[in-house]
Amino acid sequence: MQHKQIDSSPAGNPTSTQSQSAGRWRRQARKLAVQWHQTIAIFGGVALLLWALSGLTHIVMATFGPQQAVFFPPQRPLQLTGTSALRDILANAGIDSAQAVRVVVSEQENLLQVTTRQDQPRRYFRLSDGLELSDHDQRQAVFLARHYLGNQLQDAAVRQIEYVTAFSDAYPSVNRLLPVYRIEFDRDDHLTAYIYTETGAVAAISNDFKHNLQQVFQWVHTWSWFPREAEWGRLLLIVLLVGSLLALALTGVGMLLLIRRRRRAPGQRGWHRLAGYVLALPLLMFTSSGLWHLLQYSGLAEQSQLKMSPPLALQGVDFPLHTQWTAMTEGLNVNHLSIVHDGDRFLYRLGLARPRGGAPDSPTAIRNARFAGISPTGPALYLDAASGQPWPQGDRELAIRLGELFTGLNREHIDQARLITRFGSGYDFRNKRLPVWRLDYAEPLHSSVFVDTASGVQADRMDASRRPEQFSFSMLHKWNFLRPVGRNWQNIILTTLLLSSVVLMGIIGLRMDWRRRQRKRQQKQAGVASTAGPKAVSRA
Repeated sequence: MQHKQIDSSPAGNPTSTQSQSAGRWRRQARKLAVQWHQTIAIFGGVALLLWALSGLTHIVMATFGPQQAVFFPPQRPLQLTGTSALRDILANAGIDSAQAVRVVVSEQENLLQVTTRQDQPRRYFRLSDGLELSDHDQRQAVFLARHYLGNQLQDAAVRQIEYVTAFSDAYPSVNRLLPVYRIEFDRDDHLTAYIYTETGAVAAISNDFKHNLQQVFQWVHTWSWFPREAEWGRLLLIVLLVGSLLALALTGVGMLLLIRRRRRAPGQRGWHRLAGYVLALPLLMFTSSGLWHLLQYSGLAEQSQLKMSPPLALQGVDFPLHTQWTAMTEGLNVNHLSIVHDGDRFLYRLGLARPRGGAPDSPTAIRNARFAGISPTGPALYLDAASGQPWPQGDRELAIRLGELFTGLNREHIDQARLITRFGSGYDFRNKRLPVWRLDYAEPLHSSVFVDTASGVQADRMDASRRPEQFSFSMLHKWNFLRPVGRNWQNIILTTLLLSSVVLMGIIGLRMDWRRRQRKRQQKQAGVASTAGPKAVSRA
């Protein structure tokens, strides 16, 4: 019997052929990764230094910058027995239409605050006799600023007051609220508070330290110095720089996967490679989310989603609440009153004081509460402003009706309505307004609308098309997935990663690239000298 001889040579073995092909592919990919990593090293390294260091300024500014010494707005029990009727106060002032009417705490007493137009200063009236206090909005802003800053002021006088109606580098659009009063106090550090009197909120606090860091961040991280007319140039340059950093991280990952070492490389190369294993993923997270955010919002001025309700025709406010205030509020601690409209009728909204205790009182607690948010008020009760009868539908029903007003869609389009009492994903600390109702709309809106029933306003709106980018920026760029460990630990981890990236990836990487280029020049010069030598001898 004849047996066929099997060819056992490598050329006849399919497995061996595949192994050789894989080896060639691996060598070619490794070569490309090294070449591209070295080619873009300077651009990517410079980009890393620019954005990592400027990102650190934001963390330092948020952690060590000035902040309020008192977290909750001023509160005082509301007592309307024996006061003038709200209807009479408004009628005597000739106010038959307004965008917001509420009772607010002022320095000496509670006052009736009327917002006739959103872009104009508020008007104030004494509840006792209905007398209007001229130009009181500015004094109210100073009172609120002193309340929030507390003992930091030490009786410092007001140096300057400015009515701010537009965002600027000093008061950027991230603060959301307009118009505000800019109140600068007579201190060496120019301590300044921005106050939004309509809700009695502190919109921002600054001083020289924060202002300088904020300017560095804006100039280096977002390139705010670029002319608005040349936005395409800003976009192109940042995309090239951050894109080179992203490519540098990707080729670095490729080198880590394709170049296997049995022992750790000595000196700086060893530290650089070791850092790559730890920092490559964070670097990819920062750069990819940053580029997405840039491309999403480039050329677009951030638009405030705050919308006031249509002006209230106040002739429907008839019930003299002050005559039965004691009986109607017996056993209740009411500290807020506003007039709202549900689409059919006027309502008195009585806000109850939140339970005592739990107020943030230390600098760390206040800073954490500022970003996490704590509702300053308790639940609300409603009375029909024409009859004084209780309106049992309550806060949720009013929120849904306001949602119908702002969107033009009926309630059948709402998938879910829930009360938001803390800041979080989708509705963060920039809005500075709690509590609000979140209304999730299905077709055709595909948006979440946030409604403040106390003021009857749309506080914010988040379109479904922007949720992926917002989630990416929140989780991959700001690392808000670390919130469970606390904001201080979140900042410590981010600072450690950024500093490690600057030193181990940026500085050492650029130094290695400079030495490589220097060796290459020396080798080139040595090669030129060696080829020139024999020619010189032959000519001689």
